Amino acid sequence: MKHILITGALALLAQTVPAQTATEQYLPGVTAEGAIYALPKTAVRIAVLVEKTTYTPGDFAPYAERFLRLSDVGMEPSTVYRIIAVSQSAIGVSDSTKYYAIRFNNKTSAINVARAEDGVLLALNAEPRFQALPEAFKPAPKAETVNPRQFMNEEILAAGSTAKMAQLTAQEIYDIRSSRSELVKGQADFMPQDGEQMKLMLSQLDRQDRSLTSLFAGTTVKDTTETVLTIVPDSAFQRKTLFRFSKHFGLVGADDLSGAPYYISVEDMTKLPPAEDNGKKKKAANGLYYNVAGKLRSTIYRANDVVSEEEFPAGQFGHVELLSGDLFNKHYNTRLWLNPISGDIDKLEAEPPK
Repeated sequence: MKHILITGALALLAQTVPAQTATEQYLPGVTAEGAIYALPKTAVRIAVLVEKTTYTPGDFAPYAERFLRLSDVGMEPSTVYRIIAVSQSAIGVSDSTKYYAIRFNNKTSAINVARAEDGVLLALNAEPRFQALPEAFKPAPKAETVNPRQFMNEEILAAGSTAKMAQLTAQEIYDIRSSRSELVKGQADFMPQDGEQMKLMLSQLDRQDRSLTSLFAGTTVKDTTETVLTIVPDSAFQRKTLFRFSKHFGLVGADDLSGAPYYISVEDMTKLPPAEDNGKKKKAANGLYYNVAGKLRSTIYRANDVVSEEEFPAGQFGHVELLSGDLFNKHYNTRLWLNPISGDIDKLEAEPPK
């Protein structure tokens, strides 16, 4: 993740930036007000893993029970979806209600301001620490697709009817299984010379068996995909529809009644004393604004069953405080790190210059 570094003689004179200067779409680095920064608010990132199972009947499906004693073989293609995991994590996003400026002043020592790309303040006079984003889901490699007809002998291919082809294919499958059994028992006419050759021969026989059997049993292919939803709660709420899910269509929109609803609730778990407020508009103060984060609990339900529940620090559920600018004068070497998700102070180091 990239970050923006602003260096200069800056006075930590905290000032709220008007909306026309800093907008939600674009946060400039430097304006007439000074070096602009934002504080973050916490968003809930929801990752839903959905497995899609596609069944395709084999060409010889009607003969599966007769020739291979396979029962309950499907005769029609089908596609079924199921949710295999729902997980939640916290990410920080720029809070458009918390834009501030660090004013320029040549009489103060230089301050390095490190921001994220969206303008969120990460650090002062220190290397920034970025939020660790969850790794993107990587599906497992798909199995090799094999055409079973490449394992059919001349007699099978020359058969005059589908029923005859099915009968001869079933006999070929039994011959393959018999050859495998003889190899394992050491009774084959041509035994492998070493273990590696044995492994190779067994693997080839298994491959032929699976491929030809699929002409009777059909093929089942499973694909797993990840859908990521992001919720940015500004206040607590109860049981809002997050998405809907159908075993026939998979993940569908919150308004699509073909699926069963999954709900999300957000609770304010903050147990902080309220911020001091004397009711008067405060003048620009010497310092730097930061979040004293609260806490939220996010719960996802299907009907009344809890699917996932997590608690996260949340800047928007806390309040803003002012860090004294005296810590950044020439009498101290001060380094500050803010939490990129909550906007809280992660670490503050202040020591006299050597």
